[in-house]
Amino acid sequence: MKLAYYPGCSLEASGKEYDLSTRAVCKHLGIELIEIPDWSCCGATAGHSTSHLLSLALPARNLALAEEMGLDVTAPCASCYQRLALTCYELKQNPRLQKEINEITGRSFQGKIKVVSILEAINYIGLEGIQNQVVKPLKGLKIAAYYGCLLVRPRNIQIDDPENPQIIEKIMQASGAEPVEWPHKTECCGASLAISNEDIATTMVSRILKAASLSGAHCLVCACPLCHFNLDMRQLKVNRLQGTNYQLPVFYFTQLLGIALGLNPNDLSLHTHFVDTTHVLKMVG
Repeated sequence: MKLAYYPGCSLEASGKEYDLSTRAVCKHLGIELIEIPDWSCCGATAGHSTSHLLSLALPARNLALAEEMGLDVTAPCASCYQRLALTCYELKQNPRLQKEINEITGRSFQGKIKVVSILEAINYIGLEGIQNQVVKPLKGLKIAAYYGCLLVRPRNIQIDDPENPQIIEKIMQASGAEPVEWPHKTECCGASLAISNEDIATTMVSRILKAASLSGAHCLVCACPLCHFNLDMRQLKVNRLQGTNYQLPVFYFTQLLGIALGLNPNDLSLHTHFVDTTHVLKMVG
């Protein structure tokens, strides 16, 4: 399988672990990722609140570049995925708008490609195909799969059931881990409020950490750099303000999948998190 790869801005900085682990896992599984040349910011998360045309033009430019490559496009970042997928859907539904956006970008997007999340791309391998390549099963590891807002909403681009998605759980089960049942896996973590209203964001993070902890999970597993950063970085502040002692590592699903596949830990960037991951990594050897 060959896909145009849109890393997006977060994976160049705060979400570097996601980029590294995604590239390593996909290479191992035979998914060829070809980075879109001269890609630019897709406008997440502020573009759509500024101008509707801007929110379409920014991702449309990248879609046009991917279309010139003749490849469907994947984006690991949930926010980037949503902006690319929504734009692709909206422009395909509205030829007049598609023409207007093409005039703005100076590129000709014809709507001949699809946008898939990296979860979907890896799921195409099939659970049996993943299982067959697992050399270090994540036995005994209880994970709380966290989807957040952007992968399962809105209806036109959701990758799974909006109330009870299972794609992360299935990939983790194929890796040998045990997903737990818990009620907050599609609740917003407040990442978009982290600067404008930190108190609300901290409260939202606290609720998620409490629910994951009560479920018996050893860690959280996500597929979004904004959620990862918010849940990982903000635990110390939650503990300080509320007198709690949460020590729940937050992993990208590609990091844990990479462990199960026997990849070099250095290629997965497992020790660059805010919350120490050592005790969880020792559990899986």
